Order: sequence, then C-alpha cells, then structure tokens
Amino acid sequence: MSESGDTMWSSPPATAMNDTGNTHFGRRIPMHMTFFWGHVTEILFRGWPGSNSAMYGLSLVFVFTMALVVEWLAQSDFVVPGSSADLTASVLRTLLHTVRSGMSYLVMLAVMSFNGGIFIAAICGHTIGFFVFRTRALLRTAHSGSGSERPYGHAI
Repeated sequence: MSESGDTMWSSPPATAMNDTGNTHFGRRIPMHMTFFWGHVTEILFRGWPGSNSAMYGLSLVFVFTMALVVEWLAQSDFVVPGSSADLTASVLRTLLHTVRSGMSYLVMLAVMSFNGGIFIAAICGHTIGFFVFRTRALLRTAHSGSGSERPYGHAI
C-alpha cells in the first residue's frame, strides 16, 4: 500500500468507464460479450441501426444479403479457364477474391456485435447461399461427367 492508503491495483473511477471498462470519445458504448436479443444495438457503423426497429430490420436484410453474396462469389468463376489474357484473368480473379474477403470480414464484424438476430441472419444467408449456388454446381458436375468443374468453388 502507498502512503495515501491506495493499493497498487486500484481501478479508475467508475464514472470514466462504461459497463465493460471502455469509453469512446467520452460516450458510453455498451459492449456485449455474450449474445443478446433486441433491436437496440450498433452494427458496423456508429449509430446504426440505433433504436429504430425498421433500421434493425434493414440491418438484418443487409447482413443476410452480404452472406448470400459471399457464397455466390465463392462459387462464381467469371473468368473462363485457359483464356488468352492470363494476366487480365489473374487480376480479375484477384479483385473478386478481394471483394469476397472484404465482404466476409464485414459479415464477421457484424456478428461480433453479439446480437442474436444478426447472427441468425448471417447463418441463414450463408446456408441459403450455399444451398442455391454451391449445390447447383455439384449437380452440374454430376450431370456433365467431365469432372472439369470444381466442386464447392475451390481448386482441388
């Protein structure tokens, strides 16, 4: 103990921190570390969707759509293999991979809000996207019999 009677491990005053010990520009931000249910939350951007139920519904649709598009981009091959412009094809594939990775990270960050509705919207988007886009590719591969198409959109 010091002469003033404080211990070495004393914590800062409670008025300087929110429930989890974090402040953001002097504003209290509830940071959940477990899943919670409710429409009053922040997802991806400060103040969005806030406490507006309609905006929360829009955020559910937004996260669902992003997860669906991630699955579509994972399956899609916009470049014909063996094309004459190999450099152009490589750049296009790289750009599509970058977009898919960025959207995947945005979905992950949205889920990190720990809102149960957002989590379910992301899972449903990935599930329906996989079912619609990737299983269709498996059916094409089974019917073609050539084996030239890649199952699940990945190189083997």
